[in-house]
Amino acid sequence: MDTPLPETMPAWVVPADRSGSLERAELPVPSPSPGELLVRVRACGVCRTDLHVRDHDLLPHRERVVPGHEAVGDVVATGRGVTGPTAGALIGIPWLRGTCGVCPYCTRGRENLCLSSLYTGWDADGGYAAYATVPADHSYEMPSGYPAEELAPLLCAGIIGYRALRRADLPAGGRLGVYGFGASAHLTAQLALAEGATVHVLTRSPAARALALELGAASARDARTGPPEPLDSAILFAPVGALVPVALEALGSGGTLAVAGIHLSDIPRLDYQRHLFRERTVRSVTANTREDGRAFLAAAAEHRLRPTLTRYDFADADTALDDLAAGRVHGAAVLHLPSPP
Repeated sequence: MDTPLPETMPAWVVPADRSGSLERAELPVPSPSPGELLVRVRACGVCRTDLHVRDHDLLPHRERVVPGHEAVGDVVATGRGVTGPTAGALIGIPWLRGTCGVCPYCTRGRENLCLSSLYTGWDADGGYAAYATVPADHSYEMPSGYPAEELAPLLCAGIIGYRALRRADLPAGGRLGVYGFGASAHLTAQLALAEGATVHVLTRSPAARALALELGAASARDARTGPPEPLDSAILFAPVGALVPVALEALGSGGTLAVAGIHLSDIPRLDYQRHLFRERTVRSVTANTREDGRAFLAAAAEHRLRPTLTRYDFADADTALDDLAAGRVHGAAVLHLPSPP
């Protein structure tokens, strides 16, 4: 006999008062709408976007929203019309939650630019809770061989890093510069290495530089020192606009810089000759498509990435966000949710 679901669940919500802290709440367990899955959350990654929503750098689109868009858990109920995944499947709840499907962006394979797009933990409640819903057609069945806590950061840090890597137009066997070395960067660097790239990591953190070398980077230096050779491509993960001209200056002719953050401090004035001449390119990265997600998770299944985790109990969600803001997280931060009674 199936265990009945509880009526309420523990959760964290973003208060409206801009306090800079989450609020602990006891919320009703949601019911899946038509086309949705109800998921018992095992683990949820802590993303810098959650920090921006908590601190109102990104104004919440839903009052008292539950943040979290890197949630991994088991399907415990399905809404009307769902044909898969079925109950018991291990699935991931990602950032991209919905698109219109009919606009020019959606019909041209660029649904990440849909002006009607919806996002987990911003427009709808996310994974800082014991249970969460997700549209079945925007969920991912997760690769085997990883514990849930290692899968969680793949759902945003990994997928966005994958899109940033593709936007950076790295040639086969090319030289990639990675600026910042947090959750997304340390996964993207591993994928680039698996695909044959030479990776140079540029970050101010000595611990992050040590991790980069452990994972196989050819060099790890402070960004102001620069890489030991010209770069073919670079990705800026740090939300620091002042690094845009630094990274551009490190590119060789025809190089591309992809800026991966959803939020970035102001970019200083660029000098055309020093930063852009010789066909250097700057590209932003906006969310991801579902095809990006499927392709990245297939690559993760093939290459068996090694997520480095800083684990937090569910009760310490605010501490995790504060540590992320202060640069105290090693690798990716992940909330562990206790098993239900």
